[in-house]
Amino acid sequence: MSGVVVLISGRGSNLRAIVDGGVPVAAVISNRADALGLAFARGREIKTAVVEHRDYASREAFDAALAKAIDRHAPRLVALAGFMRILTASFVERYRGRMMNIHPSLLPAFPGLHTHAAALAAGVKIHGATVHFVTQELDHGPIIIQAAVPVLPGDDADRLAARVLEQEHVIYPMAIRWFLDGRLSLSGGRVDVAGDGARQFQLVDR
Repeated sequence: MSGVVVLISGRGSNLRAIVDGGVPVAAVISNRADALGLAFARGREIKTAVVEHRDYASREAFDAALAKAIDRHAPRLVALAGFMRILTASFVERYRGRMMNIHPSLLPAFPGLHTHAAALAAGVKIHGATVHFVTQELDHGPIIIQAAVPVLPGDDADRLAARVLEQEHVIYPMAIRWFLDGRLSLSGGRVDVAGDGARQFQLVDR
């Protein structure tokens, strides 16, 4: 096993951060042939594949085809980077402990979609992003690292999302490198990082 397979559905901004962060990406797989991140991957001479979810009659059939495409590269880690599909329990179990996701909120707050609008509606004073291991419960896996940004006067969902995205691009490559370096340990739903100077939370004052 070596490297990472990244799953995307769209523009691939976190994919770009992962690659630019020096993470060895073995392949990029998308459920959409028009995902802009595929062009970026090809430009970096990274192998790509499309497993179009609309070609399959069930989530189970799609997930089986997706797993086959992933396993062709024998990755150490599967990284979800804007992959907009809900995965079946059997798929999640197949990659248990070696599949990560990044979510644009400080989990367990605001799982699911439209997190920035939800944060503004709730009146929270800080918001952020979370890298976590994927489990069967959507957006509730063991937390690896979080980054927080303040909610500023006059923020709308787009401005807040842009500041959060900057931090996603910092913490996701970091979490992946920790995993590949063997620094992560998972026990009782808690993730710890071995080594000096490992901070699993950062607050950005802007």
